[in-house]
This record gives sequence, C-alpha cells and structure tokens, in this order.
Amino acid sequence: MDFGFYFKVFLRRLPYFLIFLALGAAAGITLAVMLPPVYRAQATLLMESEQIPDSLAASTVRTNPIEQLQIIRQRLMTREVLLEMANRMEVYADTGRAPMTADAKVDDMRKRITIALNAGKGQARIITVGFEAPNGPMAARVTNELVTLILQESLDMRTTVAGQTLDFFDQEVARLDREMSRQSAAILEFKEKNLNAMPDSLAFRRSQQAAQQERLLQLERGESVLRDRRDRLVTLYESTGQLGAETPLTPEMQRLRQMEAEYDNLLAVLAPTNPKVTLLKNRIDALKKNIEAGAASAASDQPTAPAGLSPYELQMADIDGQLDYIAEQKARIQETLEALEVSIEQTPANAVALEAMERENSNLRARYSEAMANRGRAETGDTIESLSKGRRITVVEQATTPRQPVSPNRPLIAAGGIGAGLAFGLALVLLLELLNTSVRRPRDLTAKLGITPFGTVPYIWTGPQLARRRTVIAAAFIFALAVIPAGLWLVDTQVTPIQPLIGRILDRLNLDLAAEIARQAQSRFS
Repeated sequence: MDFGFYFKVFLRRLPYFLIFLALGAAAGITLAVMLPPVYRAQATLLMESEQIPDSLAASTVRTNPIEQLQIIRQRLMTREVLLEMANRMEVYADTGRAPMTADAKVDDMRKRITIALNAGKGQARIITVGFEAPNGPMAARVTNELVTLILQESLDMRTTVAGQTLDFFDQEVARLDREMSRQSAAILEFKEKNLNAMPDSLAFRRSQQAAQQERLLQLERGESVLRDRRDRLVTLYESTGQLGAETPLTPEMQRLRQMEAEYDNLLAVLAPTNPKVTLLKNRIDALKKNIEAGAASAASDQPTAPAGLSPYELQMADIDGQLDYIAEQKARIQETLEALEVSIEQTPANAVALEAMERENSNLRARYSEAMANRGRAETGDTIESLSKGRRITVVEQATTPRQPVSPNRPLIAAGGIGAGLAFGLALVLLLELLNTSVRRPRDLTAKLGITPFGTVPYIWTGPQLARRRTVIAAAFIFALAVIPAGLWLVDTQVTPIQPLIGRILDRLNLDLAAEIARQAQSRFS
C-alpha cells in the first residue's frame, strides 16, 4: 500500500476535512455554551407502616404502598396541577425566550419531575422526589413544594377513604334501623290484627274449645233431663189432672235433683273414682245436709204461689225458664266454639306468615349488629387516620439548593461535536476517494491501459482556479464558524428551545433504532 500517495490525497482533501471538523466543532462548542445549566434538587421521604398494630386497632384504608404512590403521582401529574404549580412557582418566568404553550409547559414539567419508590422485599419504603431547574434555588423550591403536595395528597387520600367508609356504615346503620322499625311495626300490626289467632295461644284456645265442648255436653244432658221431667209432668197431669201428693220442690231440691241426674250421667261415662265424679258426689252430700238442716225453716219461709197460678203451671214455667236459659247458654257456647274453630284454622297460616316476618326481622337484626360492628371499626380507622397513626409519609430529608449543575456536560458536548466533525470529515474523504476512478498515478496508466509511461506531468492550477477554490473554502469555514452558531441561537430563542428539541430527537432516534432492531429480530426468527 502506497501510504505516501494516500497521505498526499488526504492533504489535497484536507480543506473538506477541516470544513466538517469546523462544522462539528462549531456546533458542539455552540451547544456546550448555549445549553442552559440544569440543577437537580432531591428530597427523601419515608413511607412508614401503621403506628398501631392491626391486632389492637386496624385502619380501614388498605391501599398498597406502591398503588398509593402511583395514585398520588398520577394526581400530581395532571395538567391542572402542573400548570398551577408552574405559574405559582414562576418556573417559566423571565426565560428570555419565546413564550411556551400550555401543552409544552406540561410536557416539560413532567420531564423535570421525578418521583420514585425504592421498596425492595424486607426493605424500608424510600420515596425520592426530584426536580430539574435552570438554577438551584428554583429546583429546591419546586422540589419542596412537590413534597408538600405529596404529603397533603397522602393525608387527604387516606382521610377521605376512611371518612367515606365511616359515612357508608353510618348510612347502612341508619337504613337498617329504619328497616327494623318498619318490620317491627308490621309484626305488631299483624299481631294486633290476628290477636285471637296467634300460635302462642293455640294451646289455650284448644283447652278453651275442649272446656266449651264439655260444658255444651253438660247443658245438653241437663236439657235432656228437664225435657224428660217436663214430659212426665205433662203426662201425669193430663192423665190424673193433678200432680199427686208431692209438694212443690224448693230451689235447693231442684238443684239437688239436677245434680243427682248429672251424677247419674257422669257415672255412665266415667269411673266412680274420677275426680270430677267424686267432687260432684261431695257437693250432692253437702246439699242434702243443708236441705235436711233447713227443712223446717224452708217450709215456713216458702213463698206462696202467685194468685191465679196452679202448682202445675209454676213447675212448668220453672222448667221452661231453665230450658230457655240452657238454650241461651248453648247458643253462646256454639258461637264461642265457632269463633275458636275459625281462629284455630287460621293459626297455621298466621304462624307461617309470622315466622317469615320474624325471620326477616332476625336477619335485619343480624345485619344491623354486623353493620354496628363495622361502623365501630370504621370509627376507629377514621380516628387512626385523622391522628396520622396509620401508614403515613414523612420527610427524611428536605431538598436543599444544589451548588453544581448536573447537566449539561459541556466538555463532553464540545468533544462530541469535534469527534463528530472528525468522523464526518474522514468519512467524506474516504467516500470521495472511493468514488474517484480517474487516473492519478503512473501505475494507474499501466494497470488500465497496459502501457509504461516515460514521465508524468501533474495537474497545474491556474491563478483564478486557486482563488476560486480558496474563496469556497473560506466561505465554508465562515459558514461553519459563524452561521451555524447564529442559526442555533436563532432556533433556540425564536423557534423552540434547543435542549427539549435535542431530547425529542434523541428519543425519536432511540425509538427508530429499537423498531429497526425489533424488525430485524422478527425477520430473523420468521
């Protein structure tokens, strides 16, 4: 390889190389000088666990720490919050550039703010909040404002959730209380409406029914005895015209005969040792003693029959009166039995309806008790959150004013511009050499024409050609050294800031590069 020849070619192409080197150096140095400094302030927060153990008193806010931080971050990154904070903190005041639109401000604020959670397994939950600004005081001021908003948002979120939980259970308790009152009133109204057909009095009504049936049977037997006696009196009077030698019966004797007849009837169906039979026998013996003891006084005190009525008529009237009384008693007992029968028939349906109503009332009471217990826990949780005894975010280290900017790296940017100029200059020289197929050396004549020259004469530049070539090179250098920095300054001040523009270009290049890599990988595996 003829290094001397290529060195001479490089020296001949040196102006092009120097032009690109000047372009790269001018752009790099201009950007390094023009890009504003970026100061980053940072604050450290700690997400503490609950101050009171859950076994003693649990908070009703069960938001996961990561989820809580994500919610807070999304609320802080809304358009309204960012614009209000940017205007209040005067982030974009007196920048010396063209005014930014609201959308541009929001995008720029979102890029400047960093909120990160470092929460490894078994580690403390550390929150890092940062903000980038053109000067240190603004970076610290905005960062501390972000910390204040995070603390307030965390407190508001947890107290709001706890308060909403308490309000819900307050409403639930009130609703269930109204439902229980309505159900109790319905049960009371049902019981009052069906007072005589309730299942709790069914045994009493059945006993009443049995007693009334037994009483009805006794009245029917007494009625039968009286009718038999009346028939005998009628038969005796019609056959003899008189009642015989018997004297009129006193009320005690009539009662005695009725009791004896009743005693005979009971013996027909019950044993002599039955308590009811024994009791009736004792009453008969006592009545007999009273009649025997007061026979004399009864005879003297016996009232005389009303004038115009015979003894037969008196006895018949007495018997008819007793029969009327028995008939009246039977009618009343029959009405009572019918009413008892109706109430007994209605009792099963009332029992089912009452059981359903009481079951509903019991369910309401159980739900009411559960709601009361939940409300108690909600009140405890609301108290815990209002006193900041639950999970909370505390400040470990406030943001301080940074002394040194974190970007841009001006030496690196200048070196990058110079390196890019070197690379593009060498690439241009190499490209021009590869595209040049003309004959420039004696060996090229031998290689292409197959002849050996006796001598060669180099190309001789004329005066006007040299002047024109030097003018073009000088113009290129002037363009690289003056126009490029001026153009960048105009774009930065009149069109759009250079720094966000470079960031967007780099992001776009990264996206394009990632898409190209993905396409190549897909084509490789397909």
